Amino acid sequence: MNKKIMLSGIQPTGALHIGNYLGALKNWENILNEYYGFFFIADYHAITIEYDAKEMQKRILDTAIEYLACGLDLEKCSIFVQSDVQPHTELAWIFNSIIPVAELERMTQYKDKSRKNAENINAALLTYPSLMAADILLYHPDIVPVGEDQEQHVELTRMIVRKFNNRYGEYFKEPETYHGKVLRILGLDGANKMSKSLNNHIPLRLGAEETEKLILQKAVTDPNRKLKTDKGNPEICNVYSYHKIFSSEEEKKEICNDCKNANIGCVQCKKMLAKNINKELSPIREKIEKFSNDKDYIYDVLNEGKKSALKVAQKTLFEVRDLMGLLDKRRFNNSN
Repeated sequence: MNKKIMLSGIQPTGALHIGNYLGALKNWENILNEYYGFFFIADYHAITIEYDAKEMQKRILDTAIEYLACGLDLEKCSIFVQSDVQPHTELAWIFNSIIPVAELERMTQYKDKSRKNAENINAALLTYPSLMAADILLYHPDIVPVGEDQEQHVELTRMIVRKFNNRYGEYFKEPETYHGKVLRILGLDGANKMSKSLNNHIPLRLGAEETEKLILQKAVTDPNRKLKTDKGNPEICNVYSYHKIFSSEEEKKEICNDCKNANIGCVQCKKMLAKNINKELSPIREKIEKFSNDKDYIYDVLNEGKKSALKVAQKTLFEVRDLMGLLDKRRFNNSN
């Protein structure tokens, strides 16, 4: 493979939203001209919290559909399901023998998820970063596109690389993080990162009318602007932060000026935003509908992605086991 490698994944925890699109999928599409991408559906990560087992396969397929609908080119990447590629969990177990427990306990996401899931603080929540490091290092990527909340995990992955290489010999390279133009988008509440669990998100699959209704009802504006006649401050308005992403330069200037001078009300501002979001998402929604009606194609994509991922992952695991003294090549050859 001549191109450099990039790797990333998203958990199948429900319909993807514009935060996933802006913070991940749109960035992936933009850099595939320079990198070959391994994009996985992180179902093993998704089981660290309680979930409906009957819905899991539908969520996996829906995530694959949304990957494709957002423009991932199969000539430039592989899409696969994490649990279909067994080396992910095997390498994670190996990394568990390297990572100090204290390093895992200090991870921000572990503390956060433990607080939110106090009745289900399982071992997988603690060792989540070990699996994430395995996800990454199996494919020897040059870059890992991540949001700010995952930066700590990539740094831990670099630490694992150094510990492994010091103990068993130079093998892994330290991956670099890649941040796109949009690192973090707040949810409709204007207070937290856009999230399905907080119900402050705009799903990609939502229809145009439903999108407008959701924005009108839930999108928080300038908290100091109570009446239409009150002059607003766009820079502290969450709706205007969306305009910065979805609206044209001319519209942004017009909205900013009209808000400051109370020439436009929040309802009108929200309707303009909804129109622009729907305009950008319209082709994605059309592709979602198209792929949703061709499940055989989605299965073919995932099966081909599995083959591509296994080819690389199995080679990495073989070489890791060899370096660690866990591989007797004569015994290995006899078992194959």
